Amino acid sequence: MIAALGYLAAALSIALTWPQVWRSCRHGRTLGLSPTGSWLGVALNLCWLTFGVLTGDPAQILTNVVVGVGNTAILAALLVSQPRLRSREALLRTATGAAGLAALAAGSVVAVVVVGADPAVVAAALGSVISLVGAAAALPQPLSLLLNRSQDLSGLSPTRWHLGVGANASWTGYGWLTSNPAVWLSAGVGLCGALVVCAILRTVATGNRRSAVRPATGRPAEVRVLPSSARGVLAAAA
Repeated sequence: MIAALGYLAAALSIALTWPQVWRSCRHGRTLGLSPTGSWLGVALNLCWLTFGVLTGDPAQILTNVVVGVGNTAILAALLVSQPRLRSREALLRTATGAAGLAALAAGSVVAVVVVGADPAVVAAALGSVISLVGAAAALPQPLSLLLNRSQDLSGLSPTRWHLGVGANASWTGYGWLTSNPAVWLSAGVGLCGALVVCAILRTVATGNRRSAVRPATGRPAEVRVLPSSARGVLAAAA
């Protein structure tokens, strides 16, 4: 059962990126996406890919190659559709953390290849850091929605976040059952963030439906005009 839960978590993790890729790359819709979260997503894939290479874990390598391609495509679509995010000030604000993670991944490779450090030791240190950062990386998107409730969210894929709830719930259970606190703590934070995003998207969708119905139900009552003969009869009766 534990192995099946792990396979389910991995499958959902691979699948969850592609609805957002379709919306952002195929339709060019990126409004509502957090640039900081998008940068961190790409950088974390790079770090976990490095971790997989150092530990010789083919599942980690495959998962992060596939998901990394999707996250990179989303980031590219975001930067192309919103040129202001390519300014020096915006990049310093949104991409600094991702640059630090990329440097950490590169440093880990250098430590093993050039310095001759033990890959298992380097991988353990790298895994500890990126587990904590991964938990923090789940926060920018829900925080951005909570702090600015008036922004356009048409670029966010609800399917992606519903799958995110399933994936993080699966990883939380898997980490708990395998006594791996780094996994279940990180996934637990991601689960909370995904639930917040889903709740906000549902609230916005419900509000939009009510706005669409209001003009039809809020019309003034129709005034019927009586024929002239009927008006004469009523006037005589009065």
